[in-house]
Amino acid sequence: MARDARAGRPARPRPNVQLAAVTVAVFFLVIGAFGFVPGVTTNYDELSGAGRNSQAMLFNVFQISILDNAVHLFFGLLGLVMARTIAGARLFLAGGGTFYLGVWLFGFAINQDGAANFLPVNNADNWLHLGFGFGMLVLGLLLSNRYGTGGRLDAPAERR
Repeated sequence: MARDARAGRPARPRPNVQLAAVTVAVFFLVIGAFGFVPGVTTNYDELSGAGRNSQAMLFNVFQISILDNAVHLFFGLLGLVMARTIAGARLFLAGGGTFYLGVWLFGFAINQDGAANFLPVNNADNWLHLGFGFGMLVLGLLLSNRYGTGGRLDAPAERR
């Protein structure tokens, strides 16, 4: 049985909000790493630092660049650090979801062939960002009570 090193008592299982944050963070780390793997990334030799001129495609669907991969890796590391606390996990999920909804709106607002497309994004990326944003926001809000289980906030502690 795992023990809480600080108190010498058995460790409690992590709240669901923390588990969700770790899962999402690991997903971002894997996606960021895959962006640097030839074969998983097609047209790997055309991977550029940033911008719409990168012709590298993750899974032959999502247009990526070194900047895009770095953002995913950073976001994954940030999520692992923030998932150490319940408040941090909530903030990572809800704040990250809001961020990705903003990236989704940005992707639709810009001309994909213009200079503003610095990440780069294509239509598949836009829909993926919508899914990330909505999914993370929902997880952050539904799992946002004291115990990270999504239960009622006004229920007495004994009944949770």
